[in-house]
Amino acid sequence: MNRLTFLFALIAMTLAGCHRPDPDVVTLTYASPYPPGHPFSQADQVWMDWVQARAHGKLKIKVFWGGSLLSSDESMEEIRHGVADIGLITPIYTLGGAHAQRAQPAFYAGVQTIDQQVELYKCLAQQFPALRHELKGLHVLAVQGGNFPGLITRDKPVRSLSDLKGMRIRAPSENLGVLRALGADPVNMSMNDVYPALAKGVIDGVIAPADTLKSLHFAEVTRYFTELRVSRGSYPARAMNEQRWESLPPDIRDILNSGEKVWEAALKTKLAAAEQDGITFGRTHGVTFIPFPPAGQQRFDALFNREAQATARQLSKFDIDGMPIFTEAQRLIHQTPPGQKLKCPAISGGQRDTENE
Repeated sequence: MNRLTFLFALIAMTLAGCHRPDPDVVTLTYASPYPPGHPFSQADQVWMDWVQARAHGKLKIKVFWGGSLLSSDESMEEIRHGVADIGLITPIYTLGGAHAQRAQPAFYAGVQTIDQQVELYKCLAQQFPALRHELKGLHVLAVQGGNFPGLITRDKPVRSLSDLKGMRIRAPSENLGVLRALGADPVNMSMNDVYPALAKGVIDGVIAPADTLKSLHFAEVTRYFTELRVSRGSYPARAMNEQRWESLPPDIRDILNSGEKVWEAALKTKLAAAEQDGITFGRTHGVTFIPFPPAGQQRFDALFNREAQATARQLSKFDIDGMPIFTEAQRLIHQTPPGQKLKCPAISGGQRDTENE
């Protein structure tokens, strides 16, 4: 709590130095651990410009970039405590209390696009109260998908799965079991910590999309990008303190709700552009791109889904029935033709509100 106390004091000092607020203008703080030039932050700015324009002067957003107010691994708790009104949250990195949220990105094997990632999360959250329960105290404003990762390595090229043996690889939690099964030494750390870990040789590589070669400067400390396609899911990534949300005038809440699609579309657009920029940047800065053999890809995919099922079963330790979530995710993916939207089953209000809430 010392960190939180310090941050509350910082907010108080910041507000004390401001002019007397206009009672007709709602001012909200927004915080992100990323710098303003990162694709996530560029999408955040698109959303901020849109909601402020729609409010016609009745809404202002004060921004804190670069982790000055919000961390990666404690962001959910910090928003719950009012460190910022709105923030970039990362339930996949949180240290506790979000077990279903951390697990569910492993259930997306076979998903084809960012749009499908976002649609699938919303379907699952609608059906399974365990996912919503872990977000108590937060009002979700946007769900984030992402570019499909490959494998970026520092010194050693990876041309087959056997090359992974003994390598220390940073990976999302849903990939840890797969990498262990292949003989690697996987670690889960915040992406903000990956660059120095690569630079110092603490890790040998990272499971990450090509956009990070430029956006996180990984091309400066790595030499190879293996085109292994790693499945990935989505998660609620922008949220507001629930009490602050409830205190807003209805017209401002309507604008923020309408901004959900704007924010998600901006994230998709910025991520797609960043991926192409990252590939170009990597090639011009000496990163070698290595195609991955189909047989190795098939084996990796099979291991990924096997580990996903194991992850789903392990949620029982936290009194969460994970297998229905996994099974429904896979059903929705496999019943959706390429290029089409997922179709969420209709859920009655009574079922939604009474199960495990």
